[in-house]
Amino acid sequence: MVYCSWCDTVISPQCVQNENIFTESQGTPAKELFRVRLEFVDKVRSTGLNQLLDHVLSDEILNDQEKNSIHELNISTADKARILIDTVRSKGDPASQKMIDHIKSLDKNLYKQLFPQDAQEPPSAQAAEAAPAPPVKFSDKLIPTTETFWRKQQLDDDVYPAFKNAIRKRVALLITNIEFRDKRFNRRGADKDHKDMDKLLSALGYEVEKYINLTAQEIDEALINFSKHPKLRDTDSVIVVIMSHGKLRLVLGVNYREDACADEKPDEFPIDNISKHLTCSDLEDKPKIVIIQACRGDGNGSLPVWNDEILHSDSPVSAAEEDFEDDSLRFVNREKDFIFLLSTTRTDMKSYRHPVHGSLLIQYVVEVFNTSAHEDHIEDLFRKVSRRFEDFQSGDKKQMASRDQCSTTRRFYFFPGILDSSHSC
Repeated sequence: MVYCSWCDTVISPQCVQNENIFTESQGTPAKELFRVRLEFVDKVRSTGLNQLLDHVLSDEILNDQEKNSIHELNISTADKARILIDTVRSKGDPASQKMIDHIKSLDKNLYKQLFPQDAQEPPSAQAAEAAPAPPVKFSDKLIPTTETFWRKQQLDDDVYPAFKNAIRKRVALLITNIEFRDKRFNRRGADKDHKDMDKLLSALGYEVEKYINLTAQEIDEALINFSKHPKLRDTDSVIVVIMSHGKLRLVLGVNYREDACADEKPDEFPIDNISKHLTCSDLEDKPKIVIIQACRGDGNGSLPVWNDEILHSDSPVSAAEEDFEDDSLRFVNREKDFIFLLSTTRTDMKSYRHPVHGSLLIQYVVEVFNTSAHEDHIEDLFRKVSRRFEDFQSGDKKQMASRDQCSTTRRFYFFPGILDSSHSC
């Protein structure tokens, strides 16, 4: 029984001609593609397949009609991969070799799986690869993306669109509580966090609405007003950053009182209101990025606990010393196209803020974004921020930031500096 290369069913008369074309090819490259055909169909990803289609079209292996027919067919990625590899094989050895070369240049991991005998590196190269990677050198300025990278991502259906006109309409909300009615709660170093985030958001192309020292009601009103911003209709994304003290699922306003009367409404902002206010028609299907830096609570209504030794420490300013204050929060969100970065992984863990340098979370966000936002999407950026905490330990202090239940459906890139390009969209 013979199976058709086009449809993987028992061969039919209308498929005989195509099947003969493939099996009669005598060249090594075409045979190699036939050998790896099933593995290629199984392992190639949608992104890699689209890139491969672009390259074989550029080499004139496929014509526009053939490429468009693959894109327009309402079939799975595996079916598209099957048609692509069979079409290229039908065009002979030169075309097959070009496709193999493109696989090698576009996806080295896939190439090694398909052609392990060709992917063997000399012993010296293998030894170099096994050697420990040098420490990452973080940039102190935001590295701009390239026009080529931006154009390439706009062709990928798995990437949120980011046209230049939409990038020009970007807006962000930055709320930082520094000084509290109860002076014991003052957040030393938070003024630096505010300046650093303002600088980063502006460099990423966002018009920043800034607020300092808000009550819970004022935080809520700021979010409501932000949800009505006239630029939201045309923007590609929004960012909200809130930095304060907090409890479980709550952010504290600056008038929070430990000795509040039982019948007095506490100055607490519910975290769930963020997704409630930002779930609006103007932001439908657009990434809504939220970063929360707040003190931890134990979920039973008690105040966060500060270490008096740390608050009054005379130790020199150093990340290696115990000169840190606590800032952490944990909550859950399930709305579409949201992604949250939290300062801790669990409600009973602390996050730390240096009285001079600011919070670790904001320091690491700035470092990672400056260095990698030109080529990494938001989930990878947040992952790298979390990874930065692997190297942090001060005495018995440990911290790990986390991404909360991400509901983004595509990859989102910031494309910093793309508006400075000489091209326009």
